[in-house]
Amino acid sequence: MQLTLEKGSPKDYSDRLDKEQRCYALLDELNLSYWRCDHPDANANTMQDCLEIDGILEAVVCKNLFLCNRQHTQFYLLMMPGDKVFKTKELSGQLGCARLSFAEPEYMEELLDITPGSVSVLGLMNDKENKVQLIVDEDVLKGEFVGCHPCINTSSLKLYTQDIFGPLLKAMHHDMIKVQLVGE
Repeated sequence: MQLTLEKGSPKDYSDRLDKEQRCYALLDELNLSYWRCDHPDANANTMQDCLEIDGILEAVVCKNLFLCNRQHTQFYLLMMPGDKVFKTKELSGQLGCARLSFAEPEYMEELLDITPGSVSVLGLMNDKENKVQLIVDEDVLKGEFVGCHPCINTSSLKLYTQDIFGPLLKAMHHDMIKVQLVGE
């Protein structure tokens, strides 16, 4: 399958899930520029699978990790460059949390309306009660563009970094905590 990059939302929404359509509606409402690459979900399940998509997007494509504390009372969405190694202890130390682990898929669906393999900053639009704290590795902020999913892993988006961490976060009523992860 030949992957292509197209500007803006799809022309035909008939085969798109409601949560994906809501992502495009929000981006369009905010007048943000973005580009879309549609692909089979098998092409975006792992970071390795994303390499071809990365080449088309020419953006920082992040690992998006959905984490929680031991009591399942605090939830975090971590955005970090895909080539960095995640070390729980390193992040826990910077956040002042005793222990972080990967949150169960049920929490992803309940809080962000997403499933494993589709985790994205855009899921925060579904977190109306602000139960999920966004954590961003400083290296994500250095690139001009960031790649992410529109809450489903059959498409990948390319957005300006300044748009994600400016008007988009503001519209989703979230802020971020910046961290410095070395992965060692």
